[in-house]
Amino acid sequence: MARLSSMNLVLVFSLSFMVLSSELVIQSEGSSSDYGTALTKSLLYFEAQRSGKLPSDQRVEWRGDSALEDGSDAGIKLTGGYYDAGDNVKFGFPMAFTISLLSWSVVEFKDNLKAKHELSNALAAVKWGTDYLIKAHPQPDVLYGEVGEGNSDHSCWQRPEDMTTARTTYKVDDQNPGADLAGETAAAFAAASIAFAKTDSEYASQLLTHAKQLFDFARNHPGVYTSSISVAGQFYSSSGYQDELLWAAAWLHRATGDKEYLDYLSSSGDTGGGRTEFSWNDKYVGAQVLVAKLVLEGQVENSGPWAQYKSQAEQFICNCLQKGSGNFKKTPGGLLWFQPWNNLQYTSTAAFIAAVYADYLDSKKASIQCPGGIASSSDLIELAQSQADYILGENPNKLSYMVGYGSNYPTQVHHRGASIVSIKKDPTPVSCSQGFDLWFNKNAPNPNVLDGALVGGPDQQDGYSDSRSNYQMAEPATANTAPFVGVLARLA
Repeated sequence: MARLSSMNLVLVFSLSFMVLSSELVIQSEGSSSDYGTALTKSLLYFEAQRSGKLPSDQRVEWRGDSALEDGSDAGIKLTGGYYDAGDNVKFGFPMAFTISLLSWSVVEFKDNLKAKHELSNALAAVKWGTDYLIKAHPQPDVLYGEVGEGNSDHSCWQRPEDMTTARTTYKVDDQNPGADLAGETAAAFAAASIAFAKTDSEYASQLLTHAKQLFDFARNHPGVYTSSISVAGQFYSSSGYQDELLWAAAWLHRATGDKEYLDYLSSSGDTGGGRTEFSWNDKYVGAQVLVAKLVLEGQVENSGPWAQYKSQAEQFICNCLQKGSGNFKKTPGGLLWFQPWNNLQYTSTAAFIAAVYADYLDSKKASIQCPGGIASSSDLIELAQSQADYILGENPNKLSYMVGYGSNYPTQVHHRGASIVSIKKDPTPVSCSQGFDLWFNKNAPNPNVLDGALVGGPDQQDGYSDSRSNYQMAEPATANTAPFVGVLARLA
């Protein structure tokens, strides 16, 4: 008996060693990225972008209260919300897109976020935005779309806590419409209502009311918002409003199941065609993917406009996978490359679309027939992972383009608050021009680490210069990190 036990022990030990060895091989062939840590940091970033009175549970401690009088020029309280990038303006158009993408991340990957103990932080990031958007929508046909003005803001380099620039408010209404701004904000409200449906049904219902009102406002008052808020045109100019209306209708249908939104999607006469990006300015791919889900689930027929939406969504994905008829460029190091200015915003949305659609395909055991061959769910996840890994440091520069992640990341991020000593450490006010003299032009790392920020990223040849003045590469934005939250949640 004793001899048999020792043989069994040897056998068990040998088997254990083989299993362990195979696990080590699998891990070494996979990614070295720590998606969980990156996910935590990505949500911290939104706390650094907060405007208004900061809450008691604020984790980014180098920030302080700012812009507490926003809206006073119009007799309305417009505190809160997010600064869009490295400046101190609240641009409603990209802010609403940011909230839409954060909400979509929660809707699709709620269980993943929960498993990583980040669901409450993700919902807090959404709510900081939706609480502000509720204030910005005081009447059905009135929506405040900007606080502060880009040119005067950009001529100063100040912490948000010291701001001396004018905080002028700008709005759209039935006399000065902006269907794109109203449509995008409707989409944000509708997506957020789904994100909150299980945890706060009353709040979800309030968000849905705002979504419906804004969709009606947008549909009944066509026109681009920059014709009403011209000061936004230089910074976030819109190329049209039909994509926002489809995007809003798709989210409203998902939130309500109401046929009127399906009817709008089927009868608009515009499914978007093949797209070259998914961004704060172009939502067609988002709408196409949401409709493709309906086709995959058999909620609508795979014919007519429904088939067009699905095929166009898949065309975008095929081009990302390099299996399409118009493949998107890649850098020599493997990064999807769309535009020289802040390219990572487009890479992160493309990776997000791949991660979301992979799960849609997987749930129906479906695949995509690309011109260059079949694409499976696992191919899409591989694509999302390759882009995330590149961003997190697996690239020719061995540099993480997420600030604060890893041991090597950009230190001279183009960001006012991060680049000036915290008001908590030195409360001496920094004037408009002083900021440039003392901090912007200082060739030294920022005193505050902007954890979780995705900078604009490298050029088409994988080149990157870590310089505060290089805003094409070194400026992060909320629209970069929002989709990456979902990518990281899926991979983690």
